[in-house]
Amino acid sequence: MSDTSVGAPLSGGALRALGSVLDWVLNVMNAIGSGWIFALMVMICTDAFGRTFFAHPFHGVTEMVEMSIVGIVFMQLGDATRRGRLTRSDGFYNLVHRHWPGVWRLQALLFQGLGIVFLAIVLYGAVPDLIDAWVRNYFVGEEGLFTFPEWPIRAVVVLGCLVTLLQFARVVWRVHVTGRETASPVSTD
Repeated sequence: MSDTSVGAPLSGGALRALGSVLDWVLNVMNAIGSGWIFALMVMICTDAFGRTFFAHPFHGVTEMVEMSIVGIVFMQLGDATRRGRLTRSDGFYNLVHRHWPGVWRLQALLFQGLGIVFLAIVLYGAVPDLIDAWVRNYFVGEEGLFTFPEWPIRAVVVLGCLVTLLQFARVVWRVHVTGRETASPVSTD
């Protein structure tokens, strides 16, 4: 029977392939988030220019900035997690890692596991919000001036949570199997 049969665990090659796909998705989402930041800066500067020199703001900039901040965070959350840039107290974390590797392993599994739980809770709330925004055609803005549908940002939140949850699960697996958080002993700094 092959390794891909029902009930059989994934082989090392299949796990590497899934990891490569996840890395590609995280890279693409991070690049989109970075491009989004640039577009947002251009939009804000254009609005400021219009207000200053023509006494006329561009409608919708405020709403787009509000929604973009949420979108950008969730587009780049998975990559920040993968690179170890998620906020935590690294001083104590690294001290435990150097002096008590067994305790560190439990600490790492707990931290990453709590990340999975937290993102599962966010997904539990975000998916119905996405469906509701899609079905009821919710929008932000002011009719007649500027409107934008809510569902694309809600979809970004769901996608960002999903890939970040997968990244946390990947790190849990890696810590459990190899005792390291990264694929190689070299830091991604």
